[in-house]
Amino acid sequence: MPYQAWENIGYVAVTHTARQPRFARRVFNQVRVNRWKQDDEQWHLFAIEEMLSTQPDRLGWLRRQAIPQVLAFTYFHISWLLYAIRPAWSYRLNADFEDHAEHEYALLVDEHPELDDTPFVSEFADDFGQYASVAELFRQIGFDERLHELQSEAMIAAPRYT
Repeated sequence: MPYQAWENIGYVAVTHTARQPRFARRVFNQVRVNRWKQDDEQWHLFAIEEMLSTQPDRLGWLRRQAIPQVLAFTYFHISWLLYAIRPAWSYRLNADFEDHAEHEYALLVDEHPELDDTPFVSEFADDFGQYASVAELFRQIGFDERLHELQSEAMIAAPRYT
């Protein structure tokens, strides 16, 4: 969600910087980076949703669909607002979320050793990656979250649109 918010604000900034081509290019380059991160997170969701679709739905519509959508909507707008006010605040929030996600994936793999023996088979494997097991997939997702955290932390001190 924060990557979509940052991309959205970047596109708004680009439309107002046509007379400053160097600045517009820097903004657009940051939009492209945010788009890549957003796509990476989307592959995570595709793979996980695909796995969940083969399991019985024990959560029900409210907990599986409605609540996550409300939380995502809220997180998008908080990220957008923080970025508009002071980008470092939005980057800090994202770094904290990514850190939490990384540790949750590691904990999931630690608590479920059977995932090392569960093959990862996915329609998205050619796009996101081939992994020997579901545990390997979750380890990679956790690693991706760590990279996103470090990238957000690097942006906290960086000038806007560098």
